[in-house]
Amino acid sequence: MDIFSFGPIAGIMGGAYALVTALGDILAPVFGTAAAAAAIVLLTLLVRAALIPVGVSQARATLTRQRLAPKLAELQRKHGKDRERLQRETMALYAAEKASPFAGCLPLLLQAPVLSIVYALFLHPSINGQANALLAQHLGGVPLGTGLVQLLGAASGAVWPSIVVFVIVLGLIAAVAAVSRRVLAVAPVAPTATASAGQTATTATLTRVLSYLPFITVVFAAFVPLAAALYLLTTTTWTLAERLILRRVIGGATPPSESRIAAA
Repeated sequence: MDIFSFGPIAGIMGGAYALVTALGDILAPVFGTAAAAAAIVLLTLLVRAALIPVGVSQARATLTRQRLAPKLAELQRKHGKDRERLQRETMALYAAEKASPFAGCLPLLLQAPVLSIVYALFLHPSINGQANALLAQHLGGVPLGTGLVQLLGAASGAVWPSIVVFVIVLGLIAAVAAVSRRVLAVAPVAPTATASAGQTATTATLTRVLSYLPFITVVFAAFVPLAAALYLLTTTTWTLAERLILRRVIGGATPPSESRIAAA
């Protein structure tokens, strides 16, 4: 069963679809045939702006975890063999710091359905029982319902000019991912005195591998319709800008050790 065909969710998607369609009509005099693409970007920006409180909560939770990480590592070292003692000491630490180990989880759970519904607008050929006319619109001659892989599978050589649009979109997503990897990646917590060289090396390797996760978005964007790729470009760019701003506003200037990671 398609969850997006479920009554309440389908109704919400229908409302979101009506909104993005109305935005396209408003933007048409300015953007012409690219109005639908501009409406996708604008709708994404409006939704992300409405979710700024969620971003603030997540940023605070992240900074709290980073601040407590050395203390938690020390508790693990001292009480790792006594799970009950470790749990008590951990909860006591959070209580003393007036923090919660679950901080940021609820806002994230609230944000995910909203973004999923918006994303689904640009994937589904029908919305609330009606054809998704948004995917029939064009950007640079490319239908918003066409994906790069689908385009490459076309037999006609006339598809090549259209591929330029995907090259630009995917290139911009890759650029955002690269900046995210360099600027937002946090250096691993310094190992304790009892940590072995093998443990330290494993942690460093894992951190380096995880730092490449933002590039997975580029892979997704190559398989989804152009409309969804535009959404991914807009939302990842917003996420990067939001985290940079909140890091400055909430956490102050970022130490050099946390502003970059070693190149592969």
